[in-house]
Amino acid sequence: MECYLSFNYMLKGEVPSSIFNISTLKILDLSFNELFGNIPSSVTEGIPNLEILNLAFNQFSGSIPASISNLTKLRHFQLSRNSFSGHIPITLGNLRGLRYLLLGSNRFTNDLSIPGQEFLTSLTNCKDLNTLSITINPIIGELPKSIGWSNLSASLKQFMAHSCLIKGTLPSEIGNLSSLILLDIGGNELRGPIPATFGGLRSLQKLYLNQNKLQGSISNNLCNLEKLFFVNLMENRLSGQLPGCFGSIASLRQIYLAKNAFTSNVPSTFWLNSDVQFLDLSENLFNGSLALQIGNMKNIIQLNLSRNQLSGGIPSSIDQLVNLVNLSLSHNKIQGPIPDSFDKLKSLQYLDLSCNNISGSIPMSLETLTFLEYFNVSFNELIGEIPDGGPFINFGPEFFKGNIGLCGASRFNVKACERNTTKSSSKTRILRVILPAIFTTVVGTIIIILFLRARSRNSSVLSLSSFPLGFIHERISYYEILRATNNLNQENVIGSGSIGSVYKAVFSPTLIVAIKVFNLDVQGALKSFDVECRVMRSIRHRNLVKIITSCSNLDFKALPTNVLLDEDMVAHVSDFGIAKLLTEDQLIVHTRNLGTIGYVAPEFGSTGLVSTTVDVYSYGILLIETFTRKKPTDEMFSAELMMKSWVSESYPNSIMQIVDADLLDANTGETVRANFQSCLTSIMGLALECTTDLPEERPNMKDVALRLKKIKLNSEGNNSMNKV
Repeated sequence: MECYLSFNYMLKGEVPSSIFNISTLKILDLSFNELFGNIPSSVTEGIPNLEILNLAFNQFSGSIPASISNLTKLRHFQLSRNSFSGHIPITLGNLRGLRYLLLGSNRFTNDLSIPGQEFLTSLTNCKDLNTLSITINPIIGELPKSIGWSNLSASLKQFMAHSCLIKGTLPSEIGNLSSLILLDIGGNELRGPIPATFGGLRSLQKLYLNQNKLQGSISNNLCNLEKLFFVNLMENRLSGQLPGCFGSIASLRQIYLAKNAFTSNVPSTFWLNSDVQFLDLSENLFNGSLALQIGNMKNIIQLNLSRNQLSGGIPSSIDQLVNLVNLSLSHNKIQGPIPDSFDKLKSLQYLDLSCNNISGSIPMSLETLTFLEYFNVSFNELIGEIPDGGPFINFGPEFFKGNIGLCGASRFNVKACERNTTKSSSKTRILRVILPAIFTTVVGTIIIILFLRARSRNSSVLSLSSFPLGFIHERISYYEILRATNNLNQENVIGSGSIGSVYKAVFSPTLIVAIKVFNLDVQGALKSFDVECRVMRSIRHRNLVKIITSCSNLDFKALPTNVLLDEDMVAHVSDFGIAKLLTEDQLIVHTRNLGTIGYVAPEFGSTGLVSTTVDVYSYGILLIETFTRKKPTDEMFSAELMMKSWVSESYPNSIMQIVDADLLDANTGETVRANFQSCLTSIMGLALECTTDLPEERPNMKDVALRLKKIKLNSEGNNSMNKV
């Protein structure tokens, strides 16, 4: 018999003693309720066949009866988050089949009349013990030096004794627990060094030794922990140099070493791990300058080096940390300017450079950091004007105080910036003379170079990489086009629109191009061709299709079929939207319908109103189609049920019911499935924002790209997309 009354039942009151007298009961789960009472000493007589007893997250009290050891079939015993008290009986060691013992967050104490933690010694008889948690109990005492830890080496995977008032030193025998995945002994009063034998914990993934009184240096043996993912040694008295070999632990993602006494400089090899995401070395005694190798940490999200004795300048390579969200270098001795390249850190939300010796001006380019929420440069040696646009409109004067050379808006409580009009006029006159001369020289040089290159080119060789980008275009006859497209066969059609079709053309095994054939019978087709030529003349991007000859671009559609992949799986957009028709001084134009039904924004279909937000709408539809494998023109959709409405009705709780079933293996585990669902929910949420009816409520494409990057980073962090 099994009894599950956990979670949603919200039971209250005292548990009747009769429930402990059901002899056939194998599982009793009363967790996550508001029940109180105690475990009767006669429990072993009433439910002798019990295998699982879970009373966690209630208000039970009393002690664990010593007779609990008579439940010889018990394998899961959980009393976490209650008010149990008394000593933990050593008779628990008689439960030879025990696999999970979770007693955390109670009031259990240690029997001080018995030396050592005898209940821990007794548990070494439970050779199948997988998880042991005594976290947050006033146990008091020391960890036994020799209790037969090796007996648990093959089974114990999690040992948690956080905040138990444990004193003494770390037993070196813990290093024998070769199967241990999680070790948490933080928040105690342990002293002495970290044993070198900890290098034997070859399966360890998470290590918590924070908030103790540990001393000495970190042994290089810890670098043998090839599966280590998370290490927290904060708030100890550790000293010496940081092991440079930490940079060679490929699995390491989070490192917390703050509030210790580490000295010397941070070894350059420490920065070699490109997959670290969180690093906190604050409040130590690190000195010297930061190595250029810091730029190797491509995936770092939070970097805290504050309150040390670092000197020198901010390395120029720091602009390579493009995923950085939180950066603190405050309270050091850093000199030199703030790098102009900080504007490349597009994901940055928190930047603290306060209390240093930083000089120069605040780069105006920082106004482009749209996600920046905190910016502190107080108490430095900065001069010049404080930026007043972008995120700076939200910053108060306290973030700039202590810099006597700063000037700017009155709300910053600094002096107004002086404008030297005489000097400016003089510079203007000089530039008016010099710039035309420089421009003429540069243009003339370019023309000569292009002319000489055109003459020397071997026109008989036709390859995609050697097509000219200058004034002379490769001539291709209509006959060659017919032959390359198999007489404009429909099987070669890549896409079609209101003014023409696009064909796949094979000129040779190494030269495959896209050819657009305009239908000149359609009104405005020729004009559209001219407009596209003018626009494409001034646009270059590695992800846009290269124009070879006749200077033609494809018509407006945001379709998956117009995102072409080369042999390296790099995407090239062969149709970049109605926005291509906008000139520099145009934000909105009116045009006739050039789009494909289902992909165009509502305002375009009804009024002909076109803006860059129309392309955002189309991109949202593209995202939905990519992950659902449904076209907006699918027969299941109609005026009553459009694609975005279909997604909206399933968002967010039922999103897995509409995504392409082939994206997820049927045998995928629950954890991976949950992470995968979280990733897809974020993507679909973004797609719905892109396809909102009001253009002004749609995000711009820069924000869309940044958010997709963050979604990708999160998915890689939990490896959900890699496990699918």
